[in-house]
Amino acid sequence: MTLASLALAGCSNNAESADEGGGDKLSGAVSVDGSSTVAPLSTAAASIFKEEQPGVNVSVGTSGTGGGFEKFCKGETDISDASRPIKDTEKAACEAAGVKFVELAVANDALTVVVNKANTWATCLTVPQLKTIWGPKSKVTNWNQVDPKFPNQPMKLFGPGTDSGTFDYFTDEINGEEGASRTDYTASEQDNVLVQGVSGEKGGIGYFGFSYFEENADKLTAIQVDGGAGCVAPTLETAQTNTYKPLSRPLFIYVSDKGAAKPQVKAFIDFYIERIDEIVKEVKFVPLTEAQKTKLKTDFAGLKG
Repeated sequence: MTLASLALAGCSNNAESADEGGGDKLSGAVSVDGSSTVAPLSTAAASIFKEEQPGVNVSVGTSGTGGGFEKFCKGETDISDASRPIKDTEKAACEAAGVKFVELAVANDALTVVVNKANTWATCLTVPQLKTIWGPKSKVTNWNQVDPKFPNQPMKLFGPGTDSGTFDYFTDEINGEEGASRTDYTASEQDNVLVQGVSGEKGGIGYFGFSYFEENADKLTAIQVDGGAGCVAPTLETAQTNTYKPLSRPLFIYVSDKGAAKPQVKAFIDFYIERIDEIVKEVKFVPLTEAQKTKLKTDFAGLKG
């Protein structure tokens, strides 16, 4: 959905002059909420933006992709971070509330399955094995139930909560149905809680975004995933080329029409898009491909009107 028809010309003058460095300094608030996976990206954008626009306060919440869309479609936030595309039910909620929006892909991700550093046996897991562990009917409590070659080691599971877009994506790709998952695991919308859980249990296993693994590679081991064409590790390259199947995915921000009508929000989005490579590099996310960056600029041009 584009916002090309929005009358944003008036506020764009302020945003563009501010970007050029010789225009008016802005003030006010920018409200961002949603995916904990995308939050570091928006937080980095906010931090760098603050250097140019100290009068603008950008707040970034982490209520999960679903929780973020709930607030967004009520008009409570300007921007919604999302680790999956918006659902039809969420679109309907936005439409019912008169909230129009644009979807912008800002980075890529390799949803990463992690285990404890002491786990030297599970270097690669197939999609069927992951489903054996995480499926809604799973009774697996020991690693040797996944593969008899694995040791007799109790398994402890950690994963995102049901409001998470990462949960939606993982369950859809691994279990074959969005939201279908066993429930007897430690769930949290805060990825740091999952990192602590897996790193504290020898038999621990969990999943979250690639950047959180990168930040905690000294504490965790990333599992290679066999999606049918052999074992592939999550890396920047395999995420960009979509060879890390089926757990490569784009990451998004959604911008509302009413949010974009605010000069400070418009300026922040301008900045976010223009400095996307720098921001992505800052937080070790997977950069957009050239084709994705072209589409991002095209979509953004529609937003700018």
